[in-house]
Amino acid sequence: MADSGTHFSLQDINALPQRYRANFVNSLSGFKSSSLLGTTDGRVNNLAIFSSVVHVGANPPLLGIIMRPHTAQRDSLTNIKQQGMFTLNHVHTSWTDKAHQTSARYDNGVSEFDEVGLTPWFSQNFSAPYVKESAIKMGLKVEQHFTLCNQTEMIIGEIQEVFIAGSSTTGDDIAKSAIAEDGYIDLESLQTSCISGLDTYHSTQKIAQYAYAKPDVPLTQASVTKK
Repeated sequence: MADSGTHFSLQDINALPQRYRANFVNSLSGFKSSSLLGTTDGRVNNLAIFSSVVHVGANPPLLGIIMRPHTAQRDSLTNIKQQGMFTLNHVHTSWTDKAHQTSARYDNGVSEFDEVGLTPWFSQNFSAPYVKESAIKMGLKVEQHFTLCNQTEMIIGEIQEVFIAGSSTTGDDIAKSAIAEDGYIDLESLQTSCISGLDTYHSTQKIAQYAYAKPDVPLTQASVTKK
């Protein structure tokens, strides 16, 4: 059999040191979205970095997040259970340091917004805090919550509202022009970052955008028209 690189069995993976194993396995799923999860208990506004956001469906519009087992006090999960609302906010490439700092284990009752220097913002129709500096903000209502086989918890939220607006380094005109006529959002033009492993942030560069693939039809690149 041809050499296909270094082989790791399940036994090998399980024998890795805990932190090494976590970074190794987190890297295997590839580049992931970097989002800030905004929640509140009605008094303190909390913020946490997440890379485990998944698309669940478009009709109705659903996104899912994976949360670690609640073996320790986690304000975000507690707030979501109490309030039933949360926000997801894209992380701009110019302030990934602030976003990552929200992963620090601050004491209960401390607002990560205040600690890292990001600004809470509220819409008229939604009780959870958005990140003012974020170019894409989404407000979600909890639709389903269940525990997975490894005791992590999955929260599925239905999108209630979306804001696509200029951040501190992205003007409104640029943000509006990022939406194509077919609904595609050019995240690269909004300078949305992504994550690999546990703690590494990246900017993106588009390779190509293809037309809808069909059997026995030559593949072509899509023609994208901005609004």
